Amino acid sequence: MGSLSRYIFRTTFGAFLIVLVSLTAVIWVTQALRDIDLLTSQGQTVLVFIGITGMIVPLLVMIIAPIALLIAVVHTLNKMSTDSELIVISGAGVSPWVLFRAFLNVAVVVAVLVALLSAYVAPQGLRKLRDWLTAVSADLVSNVVQPGRFTTVEGGLTIHIRERNAGGQLLGVFVDDQRNPQERVTVLAEKGEMLENDNGKFLLLQNGSVQRQEAKQRDPAVVVFDRYAFDLSRFTGATGTIKYSVRERYIWQLMFPDRSDTLYQEQPAQFRAELHDRLVAPLYPIAFVIIAFAYLGPAQTTRQSRSMSVLGAIGAVATLRLLGFAATVFGVQTPAALAIPYITIAATIGFGLYAISRGLIIEPPAFVTNAMNALTERFSKALAPS
Repeated sequence: MGSLSRYIFRTTFGAFLIVLVSLTAVIWVTQALRDIDLLTSQGQTVLVFIGITGMIVPLLVMIIAPIALLIAVVHTLNKMSTDSELIVISGAGVSPWVLFRAFLNVAVVVAVLVALLSAYVAPQGLRKLRDWLTAVSADLVSNVVQPGRFTTVEGGLTIHIRERNAGGQLLGVFVDDQRNPQERVTVLAEKGEMLENDNGKFLLLQNGSVQRQEAKQRDPAVVVFDRYAFDLSRFTGATGTIKYSVRERYIWQLMFPDRSDTLYQEQPAQFRAELHDRLVAPLYPIAFVIIAFAYLGPAQTTRQSRSMSVLGAIGAVATLRLLGFAATVFGVQTPAALAIPYITIAATIGFGLYAISRGLIIEPPAFVTNAMNALTERFSKALAPS
């Protein structure tokens, strides 16, 4: 690798890392705020909160990395154009392939990163996230349910206790269960305690009442009890009972699924669509770099031409990625749709390499350029001081 290639690789890869970290951090914060109840209402520490929400970072990186690479390549080529480096390099007789190989090296590194994330790291992070959330929910009485607070354990299930004595017994227990849309169950008890046996984990309540309100009934049914067991088994942290979703499966589990797996028997099409989405994921960084270089690699002398090339590259990348998303969605019902990403990526790479090898300058149609010129002139007149 020559000094020019090293310069381009260093500049592009540095910009890629900055964009990747910035975008991932912003999106991670927005996702983490949805789980802020782990820290506030469920009594977890900041470290637990960061650890749990951080498990989604590999998945975010896998999705964001190709976009970050595109931004880095566009930034580098625009910088080289602004500093007249592309014109000097072209005037010196340097082949476009010399420049392109430097960008392609960065694309290969990113493609390998995406492949590793999609095959193992991202599913592993999602598995850890599910295991950790289950363990937090299993910590129901000791940490999650705090005296004097209404704690939502999951959507529709709220628990409140007045106090907990030194022996761990709960006093003044209130349970409101609205998980079943057809029936609302409200339990009030003077005291309660945890009971765990071979059948699961239960909240054993004493001296209270159960109020059941069916959706179609005006009056609730109230039953007074001396002892009542409320099942909490589904909130235990037994990892042996966890069923991982399709997104949480490793790529080899998608290629060679267990035929006796209940989820596979119920959703074989989801396994197939997810597998093909994982397989094409590493191809997007390479395709994006080819698109960006085909539009922006040739030296151009006007800023307007450069701006149109940037818009063209963004439009081509957006179209390619949207076709991939749509193919994955429709491929669940129509398997033939899963071939669309392979065809579009192959066509993009083929046409892009042809344009790069021939030194073609890809420009929008004349009517688009004329329309943009007219809009620019109109805005300039509108903004000009009278």
